[in-house]
Amino acid sequence: MSTLGRAQLARMASDPGLVAAVDQHAAVVRDAIPLDRETLGDYLLGFLDELRHRGWSFPDRLDELDEPDAPALRLTAVCWLARELGFLEDELPA
Repeated sequence: MSTLGRAQLARMASDPGLVAAVDQHAAVVRDAIPLDRETLGDYLLGFLDELRHRGWSFPDRLDELDEPDAPALRLTAVCWLARELGFLEDELPA
């Protein structure tokens, strides 16, 4: 998670298309759950469990992630929300 979150959040600084896509996913999350640390964490764990159940994984090399799929965008949105809401302590990566 740290690898995907850090890379995608850094990429958002120079990719307006990624920003727009992540913002749409963040809006879905904001509409679905209360945005507190515990609920967002539980949402993330449930989402990851479902991804594992479906056999999803992100590429071993992040440079292969030119066009992030919906799960990668949703994970990036959760990382972005956690960072923006101040849920990451000591500047730890999402």
